[in-house]
Amino acid sequence: MAYFQEVKAKNKKGYKWRCVLEAPPHPVTGKRRQISRTADTKKEALARAEAALEKLIDDGIDEREIKNLPFEKMAWEWLNVYAKSGVKKGSVRVREKEIKIILQHYAKVNIDKVTPRLHQKMLNDMHEKGYTKKGENGEIIYKPYATTTIEGVNTTANMIFKYAIKHKMIKDNPCEGVVIPKKTLTVEEIEGNAIEEMYFERNELEEFLSAAIKYGLPLDKEWFYLLAFSGMRVGEMLVLKWSDIDFKRNEIRITKTLYNPDNNMKKYELTPPKTKGSIRTIGMDAEIMEMLKAYKAKQNEIVMANRMLPDGKGGTIPNPDYHDGDFVFCRHNGYPFIQKNVNIRMQRILKKTSIKKRATPHILRHTHISMCAEAEVDLPTIMKRVGHEDQETTLKIYTHVTEKMKKDANQKIKNVFGDILKNTK
Repeated sequence: MAYFQEVKAKNKKGYKWRCVLEAPPHPVTGKRRQISRTADTKKEALARAEAALEKLIDDGIDEREIKNLPFEKMAWEWLNVYAKSGVKKGSVRVREKEIKIILQHYAKVNIDKVTPRLHQKMLNDMHEKGYTKKGENGEIIYKPYATTTIEGVNTTANMIFKYAIKHKMIKDNPCEGVVIPKKTLTVEEIEGNAIEEMYFERNELEEFLSAAIKYGLPLDKEWFYLLAFSGMRVGEMLVLKWSDIDFKRNEIRITKTLYNPDNNMKKYELTPPKTKGSIRTIGMDAEIMEMLKAYKAKQNEIVMANRMLPDGKGGTIPNPDYHDGDFVFCRHNGYPFIQKNVNIRMQRILKKTSIKKRATPHILRHTHISMCAEAEVDLPTIMKRVGHEDQETTLKIYTHVTEKMKKDANQKIKNVFGDILKNTK
């Protein structure tokens, strides 16, 4: 039954009609709900109220609840829930960055007013206009976002809108059917074979590791040999503890990774590895383990020199500034290094080589995959060794290396059986 009320208004008549209809109780609280709409006539007010009631009954959406609900408010609400779902802090940080990109485009737009067209425009702008940064001379440079960043932003937006649908804030997901804009590859880029840029060839690896020995600073040899011959991630290596090293079995156990978003050595956190598949035990070459043994003896001397302080009475007392975390690779104060330290060291060594690839320490992880493929290790074993649950990257490198091996096989056969092949002429 409809209830009408005359309300004051700034129109010719000086009033309008408000229509109030009873709605189903709130599904969670059970509280009474009413739908009210105002118009110049009773008929118009009734029509508006009935339309709103129908939407509430059919879709469960209460227009009054979402009337002043901008996208940014819903986004931060979702992130708060997402952060409590058991995901890694690093993942939350990535989603937060992606939300901030979205907010540059439609932060104040009401959640129910974000259309597929508006969302597509944002993705297109990211691809075409990108973002600005200062050049070396202070000039403003426009750089397009990487495709992976655009995909990440769309994924985050998709999760936010699904959350809104679940909680009866909107009916449709604006992300459905959108197109992720991608750069069209040139012939030069296709023929340049980007996969080969993902890892070091045998001669490049040999040159890099030789330079690490010849020009490296303390820890460079241990870091880069271990990364190349284990395939572990840098964050996994930096928080290895001596309890993770089994010298009897020549194995290294991976159970954690480094989280340090502020690059403050004292504010590090130990978090679970990237995926469940990343928790693994790696069989290591005896030479690498012997290298770690020799390093351990040196590290023990450094620890002994820094863990205790003279007490002024001929004895010693614990150093309050020393952090005893049992880390394999630690500073003189016991705190672990951060990923940035390893990257800086790598760039320094690369300058001493003829290698032209734009490499970060992660290239050694890919190099290890190529080494395993060349050694004819099967794909499942490689994936388990490097802790890849998603085989895309591993499969790309594995396939590329094995295809090269097939071509090399033809040449090897020709070298050995060339005399017999001549008889075909």
